[in-house]
Amino acid sequence: QVHLVESGGGLVQPGGSLRLSCAASGSIFSINDMAWYRQVPGKTRELVASITVSERTLYADSVKGRFTISRDNAKNTVSLQMNSLKPEDTAVYYCNRMIVLGRDMWAWGQGTQVTVSS
Repeated sequence: QVHLVESGGGLVQPGGSLRLSCAASGSIFSINDMAWYRQVPGKTRELVASITVSERTLYADSVKGRFTISRDNAKNTVSLQMNSLKPEDTAVYYCNRMIVLGRDMWAWGQGTQVTVSS
């Protein structure tokens, strides 16, 4: 089982930046497409950005041009650079492998809270 630990969240003013990191245990990290998700209380978890093993990236329309996902397979980490943050980016952010129909997700970590407010 892979253990995921997210970090880097915090309180930031609109227009500010944060960099989130996710550390994953286990050697299978490098052979999995990875993603960042976020969840607001009362709403379903949504996909924010994904990165394949070959480092192709995809972004939700709401974050395109502002967020950048990256990975370091040597360190088993995936990061999310978030710029030009907006209040609507406020959420708990989680990393996990990319959703694939019929495949279980790894156990979710505790997530990291991002709050964008003046």
